[in-house]
Amino acid sequence: MKSPVSQNINIFLSLDENIFKGYFNPQDPAPLYKRQLSHEFELYIMTCIRSAKRDSEFHYKINYRNEDDKQYAEPLAYAIKRHFAEAKLIIQASFEKFKRRTYVLLFVSIAVVMVCQGFLPMLLNSEKHSIQLGLINSMDVLCWVILWRPIDRLIFQWNPFLKEISVINKLEKAQVAIVEIAD
Repeated sequence: MKSPVSQNINIFLSLDENIFKGYFNPQDPAPLYKRQLSHEFELYIMTCIRSAKRDSEFHYKINYRNEDDKQYAEPLAYAIKRHFAEAKLIIQASFEKFKRRTYVLLFVSIAVVMVCQGFLPMLLNSEKHSIQLGLINSMDVLCWVILWRPIDRLIFQWNPFLKEISVINKLEKAQVAIVEIAD
């Protein structure tokens, strides 16, 4: 059986003056290495990695034509890595919020189930009338409905968060190659 070969995805960037200006938010007055990336540039990066698999590796290829352009390569690489480091922190915070809210929902649901299944049947007298049986069956259905959403969220809805954290982490830690283009 062949071992899977990781797929390398190259993200090509140019330090050409006309293209380079579009990489950053034009209203940001910060130094180059601390500037915010433009939304269009982030979309370009995300489009480049759309075909990525789980074991894909990302590489930034920064091209320049002359020494004046080369001086912007390191600040650009730093700005990209800083942008994705901040994005990873935001996504991790939202994932923690998701987990916290889902566990609270689960514990509240379990408390309601305990009330419905534990205490209410004790209040009803021991004689089984059709109304009491109907009420008990209704409580069983209610308990399943109450528990369905938290269990569904805990089992099936974690993966998108983990996938996004993994992709952003790879973008943050991607290798940078600075290449001179001959005229």
